[in-house]
Amino acid sequence: MKLPPDSLIPAQKITHYLLLPLSRGDKSAFLSRAGYTQENPQQLLNDLRAQILPLDAVAAGENKFGRYFEIRGLLRGPNGTALRIRAIWMTEHLSGSTKFVTLVPDKRKT
Repeated sequence: MKLPPDSLIPAQKITHYLLLPLSRGDKSAFLSRAGYTQENPQQLLNDLRAQILPLDAVAAGENKFGRYFEIRGLLRGPNGTALRIRAIWMTEHLSGSTKFVTLVPDKRKT
């Protein structure tokens, strides 16, 4: 299934979580391999919207807040390196809106 093209990708999720070096659950080092840094957060946001969001999503669970979906795909960064990722999205029960939750490296063997 396809998620709505206007799904929300909060800028703060990019700047204060994905691209920020963290002592636990750090994703910034992984993303930096493709050239994503704190200096170009809009690039990551744009690339998630253009490269990942249009791909097929599969149901990945549900809780009291909403239904989760996973999109697996290649995210090609500004330096040309492609990262295999799993992007998690949620459609909220209350509002019906779909938003980006996180991404992790996709370690699945292909």
